[in-house]
Amino acid sequence: MLQYKNHQEKIELIKKSALSLKENVGFFLNRIEENKDLNAFNAVFDDAIEQADKIEEKIKSGSYGKCAGMVIAVKDVLALKDKPLTCSSKILESLNSIYTATAVQKLINEDAILIGKTSCDEFAMGSSNENSAFGPVLNPVDKTRVPGGSSGGSAAAVAAYLCDTALGTDTGGSIRQPASFTGTIGLKPTYGRVSRYGLTAYGSSFDCIGPITRSLDDTALLTDLLSGHDTKDSTSIEKEYTSLDLSGNETYKIGIPRHILSHGIDEEVINSFENAVEELKAKGHEIIDISLPHSEYTIATYYILVSAEASSNLSRFDGVRFGYKNENAAPLEDLYCLSRTDGFGKEVKRRIMLGTYVLSSGYYDAYYRKAQQVRRLIQEDFEKAFTQVDFVLTPTAPTAAYKLGSKAEPLQMYLEDAFTVSANLCGVPAMSIPVKNTVGTLPIGIQFTANHFEEEKLLKVGLTV
Repeated sequence: MLQYKNHQEKIELIKKSALSLKENVGFFLNRIEENKDLNAFNAVFDDAIEQADKIEEKIKSGSYGKCAGMVIAVKDVLALKDKPLTCSSKILESLNSIYTATAVQKLINEDAILIGKTSCDEFAMGSSNENSAFGPVLNPVDKTRVPGGSSGGSAAAVAAYLCDTALGTDTGGSIRQPASFTGTIGLKPTYGRVSRYGLTAYGSSFDCIGPITRSLDDTALLTDLLSGHDTKDSTSIEKEYTSLDLSGNETYKIGIPRHILSHGIDEEVINSFENAVEELKAKGHEIIDISLPHSEYTIATYYILVSAEASSNLSRFDGVRFGYKNENAAPLEDLYCLSRTDGFGKEVKRRIMLGTYVLSSGYYDAYYRKAQQVRRLIQEDFEKAFTQVDFVLTPTAPTAAYKLGSKAEPLQMYLEDAFTVSANLCGVPAMSIPVKNTVGTLPIGIQFTANHFEEEKLLKVGLTV
């Protein structure tokens, strides 16, 4: 389908005039049009083809950015000046951004070509990409199934060859789970490694920006470019980052918390996971059983805290300053109420109400404060684990991609995040990488979780999968 496997190969083809960047961008635009039924994009940038000639000239002149000509889709919760920023919500349906997110600007500065804004669950709240105000995204592997969420549009776009790579965001697994469902690679970086400036906040102490790709080389390249301190983001960590080096042939100690794999996992997932473990053993990695004593509390802890943060973050959408406004509402209190009633979807309302409840007088100590205390215990579990092993290994999700509409009950959907939310609670990096499905035909992902700032080790172990 493409002449290249990664961006480095693409650059070499362009230099030798074996690949026309303009034709390459045209190919992706045609693919997007042909696959409109996937509903992967909220907006497509036809002006992308105009950038191709200019960037191809830069490549051939030898003066070009590190991701020159890489065709990238951007999740529609990230700001791009003068382009739509809908967050897949009716309440922001007509909003164009007045500035560009730092992470997006870094890619533009390195001559990337942005091809469009991808669909997601509304305000990134969901695990299936069925919560968008503009309709569900379909999984290109099987269009009767979900692509995962909330970055389902980005994952579907990469899997369907609608772009080279994509940016997603990950609050509780929203890069990794869609990667697992679509057979792509998804990396959630260490919290604070990538600036969140320009990201529409859902859970401010959880949200991370990261890449979805088809190759580990491209994952490394994008992670390099996205990393760095940003004075515009108070949570951005002041640290010098060296380029990720994937050379070498290291073996690692890999910990498996088998006590959390005993129930609730589909047969094809656990069989494929165990097969992958045996292959890792064969390649010289040491497999060690570990314990994460507080893992049973991760889902409850996560949804209490993230809903509380969502309640606070989404209070700005009031129908007054920007976004959807109910024109028939009066007085002011009715304007707030009716604009939010019309503008927010069901899942967003559910999480706002849950978050408001746990923050309310009389319940703050019982729920929010207690959840913060348990969060610290979960972090301590992982800190202890990383004194014994290099990685914690689990399936990425307890199931493969499931049928559209099959998990309408909220708790069923929330349990899809069972293996992914821990990394967000702890702020550590984690990566989903596809493995062979030994039972069925759907993509299956396994998840490596590493200690803070050990993205290089994640990518290196990924090369051995």
